[in-house]
Amino acid sequence: MSLRTSAHPSDLLTLLRERQPLVQCITNAVVTGFTANVLLALGASPAMVDIPDEAGGFARIASGVLVNLGTPTGEQRDAARAAVAAAAEAGVPWVLDPVAVGALPVRTALARELLLHKPTIVRGNASEILALAGAGAGGRGVDAIDSAEAAEEAARSLALLTGGAVAVSGPVDLVTDGTAVVRVANGHALLTRVTGGGCALGAVMAAFAGATTAIAPGSGPDTDGSARASRALDAAVAASSVYGIAAEHAARSAAGPGSFAVGLLDALAALDAPAVRAEARLS
Repeated sequence: MSLRTSAHPSDLLTLLRERQPLVQCITNAVVTGFTANVLLALGASPAMVDIPDEAGGFARIASGVLVNLGTPTGEQRDAARAAVAAAAEAGVPWVLDPVAVGALPVRTALARELLLHKPTIVRGNASEILALAGAGAGGRGVDAIDSAEAAEEAARSLALLTGGAVAVSGPVDLVTDGTAVVRVANGHALLTRVTGGGCALGAVMAAFAGATTAIAPGSGPDTDGSARASRALDAAVAASSVYGIAAEHAARSAAGPGSFAVGLLDALAALDAPAVRAEARLS
């Protein structure tokens, strides 16, 4: 366990399963089913509420909200705006996954607009984080061309801007609240060969953020900056650890990407706190 986190991922997994957070997902059309199944396997409850007239109202009662910009149709962009504004006002934690930001203009502008509402966690690959911070041009579509370590300073600056945490995915994930940096060495390369392997992690982060927040939905903005950042860091680290350990378990018996995807759901459902405590590799 890293001394930079206040709660071990194993304890937060137990908490998540006790609280069964309701996670609103405004996510891309390619990954909705897989994302919902990942949340169910983990012990959370998914809700794919992504039309403008419902998104804001639902965000107020959700435990956490995910906004993933993978396929940002006009209607989904409006839903994201409504959900994020409502979540910020009600004190509901939310996660921004800026898919392919930098490389494509519509989602890049939208991501920077949503960033003004101060996401609890920003999750992306190194090229996306660099682009969102204004320090790079983005990757090759959804593929990063930069390393997580190269994005450390950009991640720190984004975290200080939002008052939350930034998680940079890579062979070793880098998570920061702008001051502390935690590296999570769990995971498996097969995650990159399954559609939704990365996007689902954003939903898992929203689930952990929803389970760990000390503020009840609807109670208003979280004004304790240091506590907010600490909870965000803990949630992002727990999500990366738990998801990565489950991927390692699934890969042991996988014949390839197809069986791995099914095995990941089984591994998430079977994973327990003692295994996470023993296997989390944090530094």
